[in-house]
Amino acid sequence: MLKAPLVKSILEPGRRVCDAGPMGDGRGTGAGRRSARLWFSGFAIHGEDWVERLRHLQSPITVLELKQVRVTADREPQGTGAREEKGSGGVGISTGPMGRGSKADSAEDLQAPLIPHGRLIPFVVVTGLFFMWAIPNNLNDILIRQFMKSFEINGSSAAGVQIWFYLGYFLLAIPAGQLMQRFGYKMGIVTGLVLLGTGCLLFYPAAQANKYVFFLAALFVIASGLSFLETASNPFIAQLGPAASSERRLNLAQAFNPLGSITAGLIGTVFIFSGIKLSDANVSAMQAAGTYKEYLHTETMRVVAPYIVLGSVALLWAVLVLMTRFPDAHNEDASRPDAGPPRHVSLLQRHFLLAIVTQFLYVGAQVGTWSYFIPYVEHSTGVGDKAAGYMLTGTLAAFAVGRFSSAWLMKHITARTLLGFYAVANVVLGLIGVLQPNWIGVVCVLTTSFFMSIMFPTIFALGLKGMGDKTKTASSLLVMAILGGAALTKVMGVLRDSSGVQVSYLVPVVCFAGVALYAWFGGEHQEQLS
Repeated sequence: MLKAPLVKSILEPGRRVCDAGPMGDGRGTGAGRRSARLWFSGFAIHGEDWVERLRHLQSPITVLELKQVRVTADREPQGTGAREEKGSGGVGISTGPMGRGSKADSAEDLQAPLIPHGRLIPFVVVTGLFFMWAIPNNLNDILIRQFMKSFEINGSSAAGVQIWFYLGYFLLAIPAGQLMQRFGYKMGIVTGLVLLGTGCLLFYPAAQANKYVFFLAALFVIASGLSFLETASNPFIAQLGPAASSERRLNLAQAFNPLGSITAGLIGTVFIFSGIKLSDANVSAMQAAGTYKEYLHTETMRVVAPYIVLGSVALLWAVLVLMTRFPDAHNEDASRPDAGPPRHVSLLQRHFLLAIVTQFLYVGAQVGTWSYFIPYVEHSTGVGDKAAGYMLTGTLAAFAVGRFSSAWLMKHITARTLLGFYAVANVVLGLIGVLQPNWIGVVCVLTTSFFMSIMFPTIFALGLKGMGDKTKTASSLLVMAILGGAALTKVMGVLRDSSGVQVSYLVPVVCFAGVALYAWFGGEHQEQLS
């Protein structure tokens, strides 16, 4: 197998390479073929004068991207009647669009190296961030319950935790992309870690002031940092090796995210929740003794220690990132030093625009499913909130198992195919959850987390393919799609109040159907050749 760079001196990008008639009798070519084969002959073995005679099967072809050219030596097309001179070699170049789904292409995608040589250390350092940012994301559910208790606010007011959090994600995604466009992924990651650490440390003065709004401001800063981290880390991991293995690589890194989610649940249960539940009589007695406000402040202070530790770790990790040598990831494939500068492309590519919509739907489905899982379990089975909470931990564990097992499955099944089957499975499971609000439905809704596991990273990686010099901007827009977690969860809340919690799960069912449609019909990146 000869590599495309060997013919760079002959085929310049955009250069018309021939204007000859059909080669041989053209048998078996067909006018409707999607690709043509160019055949070179008579090249000198030790020289650079490769082409003396060029014949092709169809009309003249302009080669736009040498990266897409597949070169094969000493092979003659069958059924064309072509004869090569003795001692000459033949070179075939397929100029068909990438991603058309041939068996050979699929096999090569599955065999592409996951982590190229020399890239393991930056992969490990950045993968640790996927674990880290899951902790503050999933501590929000703990904070909502704790702040309702310590600040004596209702559920509507406590929802400000999620609103300000998602607002930080949404507003900082574009600035994050612009910063990385100018200074690179490392600067974006360091900026995100500094913002994360600063926001966590702000919990201490917020608790001392005993002001709920100060906590919301700190959460906004935390989410701003996470927006930088996700905008930088996802495309960096995707581009750290061959594009053919980007989905597998990103799914492996994302597999550590649910482990952080489980860790957050344990931290909240052990270090934030006190387990003290006061009766009305206890409250009245403490108010009469003048100790009730002190008790509430003590409950508020319980959230501080975990965030101080998390903030310290984030700042230390920023130093680690600064000390780590990052490869040049300006190219679409950072493992190839010969890839050249990124191509100039338009953001208005069909597969990318559909990826934004699909990511919006998926994040809404995931956040909504988990947000209303405990009420669904309580309604369907009659168990208490503590037992339902353990089942929520179980669904997060299923999510983790799905991430790791699917990273292995992608060695044998293409990412788009697996995404499509997983989305269809969740449509079926979600419908059972709606129609059977009992233990069967609970098990089905719990199981959806297993199949959700690959969706975010796979949609992200598919959307970024072929985005060239727009990769960082495209990453920002995909991160902004996380707003679906706020918008569609609100829709589920409206349905829950009007028709019941089981009916509200029709929202994720529709979302998963959208993911399936994207996997089967919208996720393929097609190069435009002229």
